Amino acid sequence: MDDMLKEFVVEALDLATNVEEHLLSLERNPGDMNTLNAVFRSFHTIKGGAGFMNLTAMVSACHLTENLFDALRTGQVAVTPEAIEAALEASGFVADQLTALNNGVAPDQLSTMPKSLETMLTDAIESKGVSKKAASAAAPAVKSPTAPVEVASAPAQNQDGNIDWAAYYKAVTPAGSLPEVAEPAHETPQPASVREETEAIKTSLSNADVKQNAPAKEESIRIDAVKLNVLLEVAGESVQAANQAAVLLEKLGQFKFDGQAAPLMAALTETLTRASRYSTELQRATLATRMQPVGRLFQKFPRLVRELARDLGKEVDLNITGAETEVDRVVVDSLYDPLVHMLRNALDHGIETSEERLVANKSPRATISLKAWQEASSVMIEVSDDGKGMDAQRLRDKAISKGLINSHDARTDDEAFQLVFLPGFSTKDVASSVSGRGVGMDVVKTAVERHRGAIRIASELGKGTTFLIRLPIELSIVPTMVVRTDGASLALPMATVQRVVELPETFESVGGQPVLRDLGRPLPVKSLGKTLGYSPSSERVGIVIAAPNPYILSVDSVDGTADLVIKPLTCISTPGITGTARSAEGELVLVISLSFLIDGCKVRELMTN
Repeated sequence: MDDMLKEFVVEALDLATNVEEHLLSLERNPGDMNTLNAVFRSFHTIKGGAGFMNLTAMVSACHLTENLFDALRTGQVAVTPEAIEAALEASGFVADQLTALNNGVAPDQLSTMPKSLETMLTDAIESKGVSKKAASAAAPAVKSPTAPVEVASAPAQNQDGNIDWAAYYKAVTPAGSLPEVAEPAHETPQPASVREETEAIKTSLSNADVKQNAPAKEESIRIDAVKLNVLLEVAGESVQAANQAAVLLEKLGQFKFDGQAAPLMAALTETLTRASRYSTELQRATLATRMQPVGRLFQKFPRLVRELARDLGKEVDLNITGAETEVDRVVVDSLYDPLVHMLRNALDHGIETSEERLVANKSPRATISLKAWQEASSVMIEVSDDGKGMDAQRLRDKAISKGLINSHDARTDDEAFQLVFLPGFSTKDVASSVSGRGVGMDVVKTAVERHRGAIRIASELGKGTTFLIRLPIELSIVPTMVVRTDGASLALPMATVQRVVELPETFESVGGQPVLRDLGRPLPVKSLGKTLGYSPSSERVGIVIAAPNPYILSVDSVDGTADLVIKPLTCISTPGITGTARSAEGELVLVISLSFLIDGCKVRELMTN
């Protein structure tokens, strides 16, 4: 894909996504003129660029949709569900074409505009109750699904045989940006009128008013994600090197330097301090370039929920809050599939039909909420519904009947809710097109944990269910507490660390489990070394872990806190370990998984026949 086409595709995809969001908003507020005008401008802009790129099918779809919205905003056509549906279909077709181009499909290999889409748009336009002749004047029919629309694609040459730059300029300029030029009375423009229009455009470009309304100078550039990742890795390594240099300098400070060595050491200290500061600033600046608002992801879901609710015969509203919350780009890109699974699960399993909700004294229209917010060094994403909730006992019985757990497993409700993440688990006896095949929720947990996150479930029968995802804001750097057990250096994510306590030589015992009272509450004590398979050692330091069921993790000692550059494990999979890092002294550090700590350091082994 050449650079011009690539830039058009990226910008048009953003416009297409916003169009979908505007259309769903318009369905709720048909009289919103700002939204009507915004949709009109978006299709007009995409049409202009597509015409310049000779993407004829896209031009045809955009042109008909633009005509529809011109009629809607002037009141000639009412904002009906049929009009919204036609516009959504057009938006989906344009988005599919842009996605195909983005995936490397050549422009001449794109599909043609479906006849059904042309019919939907034309029918929506002609519903204004005027004669077909007037309707065709307002919205010229497309000659064929693949043929370019004359008003959308500028002629390559004018009557003099030269390129008609004025027509090209008008094709790609948003409506209303240029002063209107009176059309000549005769039908066929003469060369003189063409020259007059060209002069009018030239004059408008030099006009002070137009300059004031012109788009602002481009203040951002698009960078290939691979290049950004390389830059981030280099920045992280530079910080690591600076930290190691600082440690070496501290060790050198134990020696006495006389004569000419003294000023050299002072200069070296100052230089390394400055280098460390700049490398840290470089790393922070690089990380900032990877941050994106989750709204970029959330705005894809209103239409999905709308269409799926319609297919299931349910009435559902999707409420989105916290779309401005920023998170690492990699997380934004990888969360789409997990959130789709969670929304589908809520719609099919959680939300009742309107009739069932009325019987339960609920509003016939259900609500699904999608929220995001920042909490310390984590981003929290919550998907909740006001449906029927989850039956913990039914989940246990189903998992036991499928041979996924033993009868003594999942004794608490919280543990029972976690069963939905087991591969092959489903409460449906018959699979549907939406769910019931035992796949989906295990994919959600796998995707979350791949990014060193954790997911929990809270539910109440008759009230609804909430899925809460915790993810690190930055994937490459994690604030940690570095501890030791059996001589090994291990790092615990600070998101789970509440405080450090001193452990006694003996403990109370409850059900054979050592227990220590912390702030008046008895908490179980679990050995980190024993859990991970290290040799028994004298662990006299405890870390109070913030989890749904809090506990104390015993270790040999605490070395302090550090922001570590994490390298994920790619070749092997070790329970409880999410990656490795290097300490300031250059020592290898194993990073403990956030989900492993929140789950109580449990390694679940599935039953096998």
